[in-house]
Amino acid sequence: MATPVDPAFQDRLQALRDKYAASVPERMAAIRDGLTLCVEAGRTPANVEQLHHALHSVAGSAGSFGLHALGDEARRIEQMVRGVMESGAPWDGIETAVQALLQWADKDFRREKFAAHD
Repeated sequence: MATPVDPAFQDRLQALRDKYAASVPERMAAIRDGLTLCVEAGRTPANVEQLHHALHSVAGSAGSFGLHALGDEARRIEQMVRGVMESGAPWDGIETAVQALLQWADKDFRREKFAAHD
């Protein structure tokens, strides 16, 4: 049975991290597309759900692959969007937060700390 100290296990784990990292641009594109729908086509329930789903996907997986800051920020914004969906919370700040996440991720999503104005 493989153990965390087993070099083959560590190699397989790194391969999974690398595969996930390679998917980050596509995941950010899905978030960008969801935001674009909400801004350009309107914040219909379906459009807001698409943005929420894209954020949720990153929030739920990034940390598992060592990208904790990316996952934490996606989770924070996901919760804002969920508030819009569930209780009619105001949209205020969501577009700015998503744009900041996208810009930060475009620069280096592997950083250990999110900074909106890096």
